[in-house]
Amino acid sequence: VQLQASGGGLVQAGGSLRLSCAASGRTFSRYFMGWFRQAPGKEREFVAGISLSGTSTYYADSVKGRFTISRDNAKNTVYLQMNSLNPEDTALYYCTADLSSWFKPYYWGQGTLVTVSS
Repeated sequence: VQLQASGGGLVQAGGSLRLSCAASGRTFSRYFMGWFRQAPGKEREFVAGISLSGTSTYYADSVKGRFTISRDNAKNTVYLQMNSLNPEDTALYYCTADLSSWFKPYYWGQGTLVTVSS
């Protein structure tokens, strides 16, 4: 599966952004989808994951209550709604897909940059 993330940009602290990730192929609903991020000088970290049907989600503690992951299987798209952004959320955000896991995904998108100014 090929993943194309979009929606990144520059936003002020306290603002919101919505990331989108479009997946190729006709088997999107078979993949556990997720988002990771990598801030400058830091290791890549898990942000959020969503189950095949979208009924189950999982979040890193650092984004819980502020970010929401969702998916539309009819559109082969996964979203990440990010609210109450702060400068610590500045990172390159990657969309991921895997047949069995959120935490060690096999497929990665190219990343979209989110910059939060203080």
